[in-house]
Amino acid sequence: MIDTADEPFFRRATQADVPAIVALVESAYRGDSSRRGWTTEADLLDGQRVDAEGVSEALAQPGSRIVLALRGEELLACVQLSAQEESCHFGMFAVRPDAQGGGVGKRVMAEAERIARGLGLARMRMSVIDLRAELIAFYERRGYLRTGIKLPFPGDDPRFGLPRRDDLRFEVLEKAL
Repeated sequence: MIDTADEPFFRRATQADVPAIVALVESAYRGDSSRRGWTTEADLLDGQRVDAEGVSEALAQPGSRIVLALRGEELLACVQLSAQEESCHFGMFAVRPDAQGGGVGKRVMAEAERIARGLGLARMRMSVIDLRAELIAFYERRGYLRTGIKLPFPGDDPRFGLPRRDDLRFEVLEKAL
């Protein structure tokens, strides 16, 4: 028999979860706490990664949902899924720094892909800062392919962070579902 006591369970986020989501995303990507994990962007960006207004907007956006991974009452991870024509955008993916490397992220990705397939969507797409070679390699090991599509980083909008370099841009990755 498989022990599932440590397996996270998933649920859809509500407006009541906004403060916890903001805290999780910030801890995974910004400041000293993010350096405990491997997803930190602290060397590339200052400022915030997300704010309560942005998370609330994501929850209210038609075709969008934020999925939470929890162990008991403990928030481990989140991801935003947004239906866009025949694809699903995978964004706002964050795993608590002290839970990184333990398989939680892989489980969240599998759940996100299951949800997208259930919505009848053919592809999962994401945008990753193209300087994040180890993160892109992680996604490639999970079947995501580089599309060659590059998008500008919104460096003039402090809601997404304050670039520490002027060469930041996104690369679009895609996986057939």
